[in-house]
Amino acid sequence: MKIVDVKTLVVGNPWKNWVFVKVLTDEGVHGVGEATGGLQAMPIAEAVREMRPLYLGRDPRNVADISDRMHKGLYLARTPAMAGIEIACWDILGKSLGVPVWQLLGGRLRTRVRAYANGWYTGPREPAAFADRARQVVELGYTALKFDPFGSAHGWLSVEDEQRSLEIVRAVREAVGDRVDLLIEAHDRFAPAAAVRLGRALAEFRPMWLETPVFSGDVDATLAVAGQIPVPVASGERLVEPEQFARLAAGKLVSILQPEVLKVGGIGPMMTIAAVAQAHHASIAPHCAQSPLATVVNAHIDAVLPNFLIQETFDDFVVPWAREILTGCAEIRDGHITVSEAPGLGVDLVDEEAARHPYNETYFLRLFEPGWERRGTERA
Repeated sequence: MKIVDVKTLVVGNPWKNWVFVKVLTDEGVHGVGEATGGLQAMPIAEAVREMRPLYLGRDPRNVADISDRMHKGLYLARTPAMAGIEIACWDILGKSLGVPVWQLLGGRLRTRVRAYANGWYTGPREPAAFADRARQVVELGYTALKFDPFGSAHGWLSVEDEQRSLEIVRAVREAVGDRVDLLIEAHDRFAPAAAVRLGRALAEFRPMWLETPVFSGDVDATLAVAGQIPVPVASGERLVEPEQFARLAAGKLVSILQPEVLKVGGIGPMMTIAAVAQAHHASIAPHCAQSPLATVVNAHIDAVLPNFLIQETFDDFVVPWAREILTGCAEIRDGHITVSEAPGLGVDLVDEEAARHPYNETYFLRLFEPGWERRGTERA
């Protein structure tokens, strides 16, 4: 079996253009992957094309070979474009053998994985609005909710904004009760001293974690904050190398790591990072702010990890047509994702439907602009 072509489809989701990859073979078997990269789309799609000399003519079932060639061919880089191709090769390998990807990873420990909801707050930045929506999400069966109450803050919060942020958290906690986990997202916003102040103030609401309180590429700053606040810190979505995750976990101050499968280079690197985390007694809570395809990819990984904690998902809060462009999306019930038993990933792209939602240069989430919380819902 040989790769004869790779196609990309850029789909205009209102708050983030999704980038999909389809790997075609000479035997008619194809695989799908995702290469969404947050605030970039077209450069990633072009990167997939530009890497053609590294994968065309190769056997996609030799996933390690394809991944290694791309990693070395890009001077030891790890990119979403690489991840999209690598994931699609896993899909092909599973299909060729008639088994799901989780079986290829050693077999599953669980048939469903606990999920937390994100993307559910798309109204005004007011405590009552957050509380009302949080109640609705819990009624769907979720037992964990993530949200960013901090508006467009960067560096520091004004007294007024800090008060409003804490009032939002208080309102959500009172709305959902003590049995629902609250995961507070900070989106890399704060200077270390501001992060320490907020981390201490949030303690009364018993959050499951405070996520990326400082620039999360700065491991030293993250560890410094984690050592000074009484709530757990979760981080890692910006990191790409196993060594970076090792540094984050080694001090035992951060024990919740959040690798992003599309950033670290795909499924194989995710498994390596999970092993690194396990060696430091840390848990994996994969970051996933992409399409429902990425949710499924993560579910296959989560099913096999002994140190899996919880999985992020936006699936119940994305545009309605997401399930028209993709078949085999994850079933989420009672706050848990059912792991697919179909060969490969169990997901496929519907090209004709995807083409109905083209790329748009305004479809990006600007996290430091007021009103970003609405996530472009007026454009959906």
